Amino acid sequence: MSKVQDERTKLSATFLNGIAIAMVVAGGIAPLVAFSYGLSGAATGTAVAFVGAAWFVGGTTLHFVARLLLRGMKP
Repeated sequence: MSKVQDERTKLSATFLNGIAIAMVVAGGIAPLVAFSYGLSGAATGTAVAFVGAAWFVGGTTLHFVARLLLRGMKP
């Protein structure tokens, strides 16, 4: 790969990793915090657990997709 292609690959991986972080925080951690503080509109404990787990798995999956993008680069 050329240096330009390497930089594009790194940029794409960084973008995907940023989305993964946002998914984990917004979909996984925020509902859990809202539920623990008893904020209005917070779902039940079971719903928070399932939704939080789904967002966490989605974010983790995107993180590993970003890692796969970087795997094709030369050291």
